Amino acid sequence: MSRRTRPWPAGLPCWTDLASPDPAAARAFYAAVLGWEFRLRGEGPDAYAHVVVDGEVAAGLGPVTEAQSAGWCVYLATDDAEATARAAVAAGGRVVAGPEAIGPQGRVLFVADPSGAVTGAWQAGALIGASVVNEPGALVWEDLRSADPDASRAFLREVFGLEADTFDGAPDGYTTLRLAGEQVPCGGAGPLFGAPGPGWLVYFLVPDTDAAVAAATAAGGGVVGAPDDTPFGRMAVLTDPHGARFAVMRAPDGAPQPDRS
Repeated sequence: MSRRTRPWPAGLPCWTDLASPDPAAARAFYAAVLGWEFRLRGEGPDAYAHVVVDGEVAAGLGPVTEAQSAGWCVYLATDDAEATARAAVAAGGRVVAGPEAIGPQGRVLFVADPSGAVTGAWQAGALIGASVVNEPGALVWEDLRSADPDASRAFLREVFGLEADTFDGAPDGYTTLRLAGEQVPCGGAGPLFGAPGPGWLVYFLVPDTDAAVAAATAAGGGVVGAPDDTPFGRMAVLTDPHGARFAVMRAPDGAPQPDRS
Protein backbone atom coordinates (compact mmCIF):
# COMPACT_ATOMS: atom_id res chain seq x y z
CA MET A 1 0.00 0.00 0.00
CA SER A 2 1.35 3.43 -0.90
CA ARG A 3 -1.60 5.86 -0.66
CA ARG A 4 -3.84 6.44 2.32
CA THR A 5 -6.86 8.59 3.10
CA ARG A 6 -7.96 7.23 6.50
CA PRO A 7 -6.21 7.80 9.86
CA TRP A 8 -3.39 5.40 10.60
CA PRO A 9 -3.98 2.61 13.14
CA ALA A 10 -2.67 3.46 16.61
CA GLY A 11 0.96 2.48 17.05
CA LEU A 12 2.00 2.59 13.39
CA PRO A 13 4.57 5.12 12.16
CA CYS A 14 2.40 7.71 10.46
CA TRP A 15 4.55 10.81 10.00
CA THR A 16 8.09 12.12 10.01
CA ASP A 17 9.42 15.63 9.98
CA LEU A 18 12.69 17.49 10.11
CA ALA A 19 13.48 20.29 12.54
CA SER A 20 16.19 22.36 10.87
CA PRO A 21 18.13 25.46 11.95
CA ASP A 22 17.69 26.73 8.37
CA PRO A 23 14.43 25.41 6.90
CA ALA A 24 14.80 27.32 3.62
CA ALA A 25 18.24 25.83 2.97
CA ALA A 26 16.99 22.39 4.01
CA ARG A 27 14.14 22.61 1.52
CA ALA A 28 16.61 23.36 -1.26
CA PHE A 29 18.83 20.44 -0.22
CA TYR A 30 16.08 17.82 -0.04
CA ALA A 31 14.51 19.06 -3.27
CA ALA A 32 17.85 18.40 -4.98
CA VAL A 33 18.33 14.97 -3.40
CA LEU A 34 14.80 13.56 -3.23
CA GLY A 35 12.90 15.70 -5.72
CA TRP A 36 10.61 17.10 -3.05
CA GLU A 37 8.12 19.89 -3.53
CA PHE A 38 6.70 21.88 -0.62
CA ARG A 39 3.50 23.51 0.57
CA LEU A 40 4.33 26.27 3.06
CA ARG A 41 2.05 26.39 6.09
CA GLY A 42 3.03 29.91 7.12
CA GLU A 43 4.99 33.00 6.14
CA GLY A 44 8.73 33.59 6.00
CA PRO A 45 11.79 31.40 5.40
CA ASP A 46 11.31 29.50 8.68
CA ALA A 47 7.71 28.50 7.97
CA TYR A 48 6.72 24.89 8.49
CA ALA A 49 6.17 23.09 5.20
CA HIS A 50 4.50 19.91 4.08
CA VAL A 51 6.64 17.75 1.81
CA VAL A 52 4.76 16.81 -1.35
CA VAL A 53 5.53 13.65 -3.34
CA ASP A 54 3.53 13.09 -6.52
CA GLY A 55 0.83 15.43 -5.28
CA GLU A 56 0.45 13.79 -1.84
CA VAL A 57 1.68 14.91 1.58
CA ALA A 58 4.63 12.74 2.61
CA ALA A 59 6.41 14.46 5.52
CA GLY A 60 7.10 17.81 7.17
CA LEU A 61 10.00 20.26 7.43
CA GLY A 62 10.24 23.19 9.79
CA PRO A 63 12.36 25.12 12.28
CA VAL A 64 13.96 23.90 15.49
CA THR A 65 11.66 24.61 18.44
CA GLU A 66 11.66 24.21 22.21
CA ALA A 67 9.68 21.01 21.72
CA GLN A 68 11.74 19.59 18.85
CA SER A 69 15.52 19.66 18.60
CA ALA A 70 17.38 19.53 15.29
CA GLY A 71 17.02 16.32 13.28
CA TRP A 72 14.42 13.91 11.98
CA CYS A 73 11.63 12.67 14.24
CA VAL A 74 9.21 9.76 13.73
CA TYR A 75 5.60 10.01 14.90
CA LEU A 76 3.51 7.01 15.88
CA ALA A 77 -0.25 7.22 15.50
CA THR A 78 -2.40 7.55 18.61
CA ASP A 79 -6.14 7.70 19.13
CA ASP A 80 -5.73 9.65 22.40
CA ALA A 81 -2.68 11.86 22.91
CA GLU A 82 -3.47 12.46 26.58
CA ALA A 83 -3.67 8.73 27.28
CA THR A 84 -0.39 8.20 25.43
CA ALA A 85 1.27 10.86 27.59
CA ARG A 86 0.11 9.11 30.75
CA ALA A 87 1.27 5.74 29.43
CA ALA A 88 4.71 7.15 28.59
CA VAL A 89 5.22 8.37 32.15
CA ALA A 90 3.96 5.08 33.58
CA ALA A 91 6.46 3.22 31.38
CA GLY A 92 9.42 5.15 32.78
CA GLY A 93 9.61 7.83 30.11
CA ARG A 94 8.77 11.50 30.22
CA VAL A 95 6.71 14.01 28.31
CA VAL A 96 8.92 16.40 26.35
CA ALA A 97 6.11 18.58 25.00
CA GLY A 98 2.35 18.47 24.54
CA PRO A 99 -0.19 17.20 24.03
CA GLU A 100 -0.99 20.26 21.96
CA ALA A 101 -3.55 20.99 19.28
CA ILE A 102 -2.13 22.09 15.91
CA GLY A 103 -5.27 23.89 14.82
CA PRO A 104 -7.65 21.51 13.04
CA GLN A 105 -4.73 19.38 11.79
CA GLY A 106 -4.53 17.19 14.91
CA ARG A 107 -2.84 16.86 18.29
CA VAL A 108 0.89 16.37 18.77
CA LEU A 109 2.91 14.93 21.63
CA PHE A 110 6.63 14.30 22.14
CA VAL A 111 7.77 11.66 24.62
CA ALA A 112 11.24 10.43 25.60
CA ASP A 113 11.88 6.79 26.45
CA PRO A 114 14.23 5.75 29.31
CA SER A 115 17.23 5.94 26.93
CA GLY A 116 16.40 9.53 25.99
CA ALA A 117 15.16 8.74 22.48
CA VAL A 118 12.33 11.08 21.53
CA THR A 119 9.29 9.81 19.64
CA GLY A 120 6.41 11.90 18.39
CA ALA A 121 2.79 10.86 18.69
CA TRP A 122 0.15 12.15 16.28
CA GLN A 123 -3.60 12.13 16.87
CA ALA A 124 -5.13 12.75 13.47
CA GLY A 125 -7.46 15.58 12.70
CA ALA A 126 -7.60 17.08 9.23
CA LEU A 127 -4.06 15.74 8.70
CA ILE A 128 -3.87 11.95 9.01
CA GLY A 129 -0.07 12.05 8.75
CA ALA A 130 1.58 10.87 5.56
CA SER A 131 -0.78 10.23 2.65
CA VAL A 132 1.93 8.51 0.62
CA VAL A 133 4.58 5.98 1.70
CA ASN A 134 6.70 3.31 -0.02
CA GLU A 135 7.06 5.35 -3.21
CA PRO A 136 10.16 7.17 -4.48
CA GLY A 137 10.72 10.22 -2.30
CA ALA A 138 8.49 8.95 0.50
CA LEU A 139 9.13 7.21 3.80
CA VAL A 140 9.80 3.48 3.48
CA TRP A 141 11.33 2.45 6.84
CA GLU A 142 12.42 3.77 10.24
CA ASP A 143 14.85 2.53 12.90
CA LEU A 144 15.04 3.58 16.52
CA ARG A 145 18.69 3.90 17.53
CA SER A 146 19.10 3.58 21.29
CA ALA A 147 21.82 3.42 23.94
CA ASP A 148 19.57 0.91 25.74
CA PRO A 149 17.63 -0.99 23.07
CA ASP A 150 15.89 -3.33 25.51
CA ALA A 151 14.53 -0.40 27.52
CA SER A 152 13.44 1.37 24.35
CA ARG A 153 11.66 -1.72 23.03
CA ALA A 154 9.88 -2.22 26.37
CA PHE A 155 8.74 1.41 26.24
CA LEU A 156 7.44 1.09 22.68
CA ARG A 157 5.58 -2.08 23.65
CA GLU A 158 3.95 -0.58 26.75
CA VAL A 159 3.07 2.79 25.25
CA PHE A 160 2.37 2.03 21.58
CA GLY A 161 1.74 -1.73 21.46
CA LEU A 162 4.77 -2.53 19.30
CA GLU A 163 6.32 -5.99 19.61
CA ALA A 164 9.94 -6.82 18.74
CA ASP A 165 11.11 -9.79 16.64
CA THR A 166 14.57 -11.14 15.89
CA PHE A 167 15.44 -12.56 12.48
CA ASP A 168 18.29 -14.47 10.90
CA GLY A 169 21.14 -12.26 9.75
CA ALA A 170 20.12 -9.25 11.82
CA PRO A 171 22.90 -7.00 13.13
CA ASP A 172 23.74 -7.66 16.77
CA GLY A 173 21.00 -6.28 19.01
CA TYR A 174 18.67 -5.30 16.17
CA THR A 175 15.02 -6.33 15.95
CA THR A 176 12.08 -5.46 13.78
CA LEU A 177 8.93 -3.90 15.24
CA ARG A 178 5.31 -4.79 14.52
CA LEU A 179 1.90 -4.11 15.97
CA ALA A 180 0.74 -6.74 18.44
CA GLY A 181 -1.40 -9.27 16.62
CA GLU A 182 0.09 -8.41 13.24
CA GLN A 183 2.85 -10.21 11.36
CA VAL A 184 4.24 -7.55 9.04
CA PRO A 185 7.04 -5.35 10.44
CA CYS A 186 6.66 -1.58 10.46
CA GLY A 187 10.13 -0.55 11.62
CA GLY A 188 13.14 -1.59 13.63
CA ALA A 189 15.05 -0.89 16.84
CA GLY A 190 18.60 -1.52 17.93
CA PRO A 191 21.83 -0.04 19.29
CA LEU A 192 23.25 3.31 18.26
CA PHE A 193 25.34 1.76 15.43
CA GLY A 194 27.56 4.84 15.43
CA ALA A 195 24.79 7.42 15.76
CA PRO A 196 25.79 10.42 17.90
CA GLY A 197 22.81 9.93 20.19
CA PRO A 198 19.47 8.18 20.58
CA GLY A 199 16.72 8.87 18.08
CA TRP A 200 15.11 7.73 14.86
CA LEU A 201 16.77 7.11 11.51
CA VAL A 202 14.32 7.54 8.64
CA TYR A 203 14.69 5.85 5.24
CA PHE A 204 13.36 7.33 2.01
CA LEU A 205 12.82 5.25 -1.12
CA VAL A 206 14.82 6.34 -4.16
CA PRO A 207 15.08 4.96 -7.70
CA ASP A 208 18.91 5.06 -7.58
CA THR A 209 20.83 5.05 -4.31
CA ASP A 210 24.15 6.09 -5.84
CA ALA A 211 22.56 8.97 -7.71
CA ALA A 212 20.94 10.18 -4.47
CA VAL A 213 24.32 10.02 -2.70
CA ALA A 214 25.96 12.00 -5.50
CA ALA A 215 23.19 14.60 -5.37
CA ALA A 216 23.53 14.89 -1.59
CA THR A 217 27.27 15.51 -1.69
CA ALA A 218 26.88 17.98 -4.55
CA ALA A 219 24.30 19.89 -2.47
CA GLY A 220 26.55 20.13 0.59
CA GLY A 221 25.56 16.96 2.46
CA GLY A 222 27.76 14.18 3.75
CA VAL A 223 27.99 10.40 3.61
CA VAL A 224 27.95 8.50 6.92
CA GLY A 225 27.40 5.06 5.42
CA ALA A 226 28.43 4.49 1.81
CA PRO A 227 26.01 2.69 -0.53
CA ASP A 228 25.77 -0.97 0.44
CA ASP A 229 23.82 -3.87 -1.02
CA THR A 230 21.72 -5.65 1.61
CA PRO A 231 18.99 -8.31 1.35
CA PHE A 232 16.48 -5.47 1.71
CA GLY A 233 17.93 -3.13 -0.90
CA ARG A 234 20.84 -0.84 -1.67
CA MET A 235 21.12 1.63 1.20
CA ALA A 236 23.22 4.62 2.23
CA VAL A 237 23.16 6.86 5.30
CA LEU A 238 23.60 10.58 4.65
CA THR A 239 23.64 13.88 6.45
CA ASP A 240 22.15 17.12 5.24
CA PRO A 241 24.26 20.32 5.39
CA HIS A 242 23.21 20.86 9.02
CA GLY A 243 24.11 17.36 10.18
CA ALA A 244 20.67 15.71 10.25
CA ARG A 245 21.02 11.99 9.47
CA PHE A 246 18.71 10.16 7.09
CA ALA A 247 18.95 7.11 4.85
CA VAL A 248 18.10 6.44 1.22
CA MET A 249 17.21 3.04 -0.14
CA ARG A 250 16.52 1.41 -3.46
CA ALA A 251 14.53 -1.78 -2.97
CA PRO A 252 15.39 -4.89 -4.99
CA ASP A 253 13.29 -5.21 -8.12
CA GLY A 254 9.92 -6.68 -7.24
CA ALA A 255 10.59 -6.69 -3.48
CA PRO A 256 7.48 -5.90 -1.44
CA GLN A 257 7.70 -2.98 0.96
CA PRO A 258 6.26 -3.02 4.50
CA ASP A 259 2.46 -3.05 4.48
CA ARG A 260 1.49 -0.12 6.70
CA SER A 261 -2.25 -0.61 6.23
